[in-house]
Amino acid sequence: MRVVSLNTGLPRDVEWRGRTVTTAIYKIPVEGRVSLRRLNLDGDRQADLSVHGGAFKAVYCYPIEHYAPWTKELKGRDLPLGMFGENFTTEGLDEDSVHLGDQFSIGTARVVVTQPRMPCHKLGIRFHADDMVKRFLASGRTGFYLAVEQEGHVGAGDTITLVARDPHGVRVADITRLYVAKEFSRDDVAVVRSAMQVAALPDSWKSHFQNRLATAGF
Repeated sequence: MRVVSLNTGLPRDVEWRGRTVTTAIYKIPVEGRVSLRRLNLDGDRQADLSVHGGAFKAVYCYPIEHYAPWTKELKGRDLPLGMFGENFTTEGLDEDSVHLGDQFSIGTARVVVTQPRMPCHKLGIRFHADDMVKRFLASGRTGFYLAVEQEGHVGAGDTITLVARDPHGVRVADITRLYVAKEFSRDDVAVVRSAMQVAALPDSWKSHFQNRLATAGF
């Protein structure tokens, strides 16, 4: 498991559908060692801090393995690394193999998996396609966010080493599936309750699932 590309970007104004939108989804690969701090990488910022960034979304990871199916589905469109707004383009780990609360070392930093990405309209702006948000979520190829447990220096080519598995065993893919599910089965309820026990899962997610359970009568 490794970081294939480290990507950063600053907010910029872009024109979309007749209006100006400020977004930091445009990321480009950078070379050398970069400081990873509690809230983000040096040289990286978010435009709308109400939904992006913060301690639970310090770093966004997207598997390079997802690029091939997207290239096919988007009919050969050029997809440079960082196209999905990710900070780390990763190799060797994905939403099915990574659990909420899993801890990894990368370079001299230590991080923990917090949640999948829920796309906003700015992904559509990046791809110049209004349907990209819906397609992204439906694909399950969401990537995932990291919180920083120990600050350090990271860079492209760094090995990603599993330090500790979260004992609850809730996959990132499980959270995305449950988020879009119209109804919960008994097995789903068990997974939701396990997820709510994961310390790394943000309170906003726990409240969302608590409300879902209450509405469903569980």
